[in-house]
Formats: sequence, C-alpha cells, structure tokens
Amino acid sequence: MFRISHLLKTMTLDTPVKPARKMLGPVVIWNLIRRCNLSCKHCYATSLDIDFSGELSTQEIKDTMDDLKLAHVPVLILSGGEPLMRPDIFELTAYAKSLGFYLALSTNGTLINENNIAQIKAAQYQYVGISIDGLEAYHDEFRRQKGSFKASLHAIELCKKVGIKVGLRLCLTRDNKDDLEAMLDLMETCQVDKFYMSHLNYSGRGKRNADRDAMFEMTKKSMEQLFERAWQHILDGRESDFVTGNNDADGPFLLQWAHKKFANDPIYAPRLNNLKQHLINWGGNASGVNVANIDNTGTIHPDTYWWNHPLGNVRKEKFSDVWANTQDPLMLGFRQSPRPVKGRCAHCQYLNICGGNTRTRAFAQTGDPWAEDPGCYLTNHEIGIAANKKTIRQIEVTQL
Repeated sequence: MFRISHLLKTMTLDTPVKPARKMLGPVVIWNLIRRCNLSCKHCYATSLDIDFSGELSTQEIKDTMDDLKLAHVPVLILSGGEPLMRPDIFELTAYAKSLGFYLALSTNGTLINENNIAQIKAAQYQYVGISIDGLEAYHDEFRRQKGSFKASLHAIELCKKVGIKVGLRLCLTRDNKDDLEAMLDLMETCQVDKFYMSHLNYSGRGKRNADRDAMFEMTKKSMEQLFERAWQHILDGRESDFVTGNNDADGPFLLQWAHKKFANDPIYAPRLNNLKQHLINWGGNASGVNVANIDNTGTIHPDTYWWNHPLGNVRKEKFSDVWANTQDPLMLGFRQSPRPVKGRCAHCQYLNICGGNTRTRAFAQTGDPWAEDPGCYLTNHEIGIAANKKTIRQIEVTQL
C-alpha cells in the first residue's frame, strides 16, 4: 500500500529521516469466505453467490490466528468474497481482537444496514473499507447489481454516524477515470476518512479485463489528482488518508511530481531529499515480505494476487513455519534485494523505491514473474533509461 498523505506530510517537517524499520511479521489479508453477493468484473477471487467447498471452520481460523500472533503478524485484513456473509464473522472478529491484532474489514458495503450496524460498531474494527468504483451508473454496471451504489453509500453514512473509521475504495479503469474527481468530492461530502485507489491487477476476473486497464497518461493524470487533493487536505489541516495499491510506480511518480511542484519553493525544496529517503525506506512492492495472504481454504500465498501460487496450507502446516522457512523460488526472489527483475525494471533508476513493481502483471503477460512490469506507466526517459538500449522496450503512450 502506498501512503500518499503520510509521505506528503514529510514535506511539512524538517526532522531527519529515521532508518527503515524491519517488520517482524507480515500484514495478512485473509479471504475468510469466497462467496459474495456481487460478481464484480475485477474480482481477483472470482467469487460467486454460492457456497464454496473446503473452507476453514471457525476453530481452524481461531487456531491459525493463535499462530499468526506467534508469527508477529501486526495487522489482519478480513476480506472475501464478502466477509459479512460468514455467519461467524463477529465471533472471529472478537477472537482476533482478544489477541490484539489491528483489525480491518474489507467489504462491498451492500450488507451493512440498520440491522447490523450496532454489531459492526461493537466489533471495534480499526477501519472498514467500502468499495465504490465510480458514480452510480458505472458502479452498478461494474458490480453487476443495480442498487449496489446506493447500498454502499448508505453503508458509509451509517458507519460515519456511529463513529467507525471508514474508507472509500475505488479500482481505476479507463471507464471510470472521468468519475474520479466526483468521487473525491463525494469523499469530502461524506467526510470519509480514507480514500484508497487500486490500480487494476491482472488476476482472477481482472486478468480477463486487462485490456480495460487505464492507459498510462490517464493513470498519471489520475495520480496527480490524488496528489493535489491530498496536499490540499494537508494545507487545510484536514485529517484524511489517501493511499493507492497495486502499482508501485506511484512512488517514483510522487517524487517527480513533488520536484515539479516544490523545486523552486524556498520552504519545501530543501525537504525533497527527505521525501526521497522516505520513499526508499518504503521500498515498494512488499509481496512475500511484508504482505501475505491466506485464502478461504487455508492456502498461504505471497499476496492476494498470487492465488495460482500456493506456499502451504494452515490445515497441514503452521503459517509461522511456512513464512519463516520457505525455500519456494518465487519467495526467495521476493526476499532478494534487489529483486532479480529484468528488462526496463532491471535498468530503472527507481528500483530501490518501487522494488520492481507488481510481479503478477509480469507473470500474467509473459509467464515470467521477473519480466518487466507491463503496468509501469513511466516512460524510459522518466525512469532514466537510454532509448537505444537493446534490452528495453519503448512504451507507447495512448493519449486520452
């Protein structure tokens, strides 16, 4: 996750950058259930509104939570499918809270209503992320259910009313790019605490929609909208959090945007080196290092987009043992510094910031997880590559 607001706030401070902290255990995104009441076009879990066999029992999940605590996992993100469709969701939540995890709920929001908002409040999630992927017409078509926009918006309003920290989540495509400004306005109108914009990743149903991915110039314009809005919130003293995911080129692009905006400003220009060091400390893609995934059947993956790559299963092995002792070649590559990336990524001057970006896109397009990321939206010139290198492809930028 790329924390735009957190990083931009460093431009308001003169304090030295502290050394990067090594996380003792990964953030775990846990797909507790595969069933979902929606069938969104971009779903990496390829969920349907049916029961899936082989899912973990309540006790198996609790036992695994005990082990996750031993593995120093700091954060659990409960996801799906739609996690609110698990009958034991609040029992599992209470158990996770008793173990001291920072706990977030990732939901489409359509099942949050007046009948269960008190339970959701009592569950004490530190954060509830609700997906709204554009204005009403686009969202309902994208989520394949008429009325889902109004239901999700109502869920946000209910959460805010009872004091739950809530976030708005959007997956950017070329079809909803024109809705982004209005969605940012909606965030402000509804006093949403957090805005998360996900770049389309090529897996699950998202892979079949790869040709719908936002084109590179459009992506840049969208990122600039987020940067400008986040910076304005900081100047206004508004407590909000803008984040993105699934394209670590956002880090180098933020640095370039900041240089353009602040290079001649006597107050902010001296802080640009601090921003760069914060970005290096961030380090980009964290799959297999600081991020892990457990799916609905207990299979462990490097992250949520590597469901085709099992590392083990919590029914047969302890997560802590698998994560600490794996000799899986992909995982060893993830944990290598720098990662063994190829093509443009290998020659990029920002490799120490983005970490080689998202490997699932490279694998989906080429069959090689270490090939250059086809989703990087920066040009050869922007990443410091000479145009005549034989091993480097030229990006064709589609002007929209």
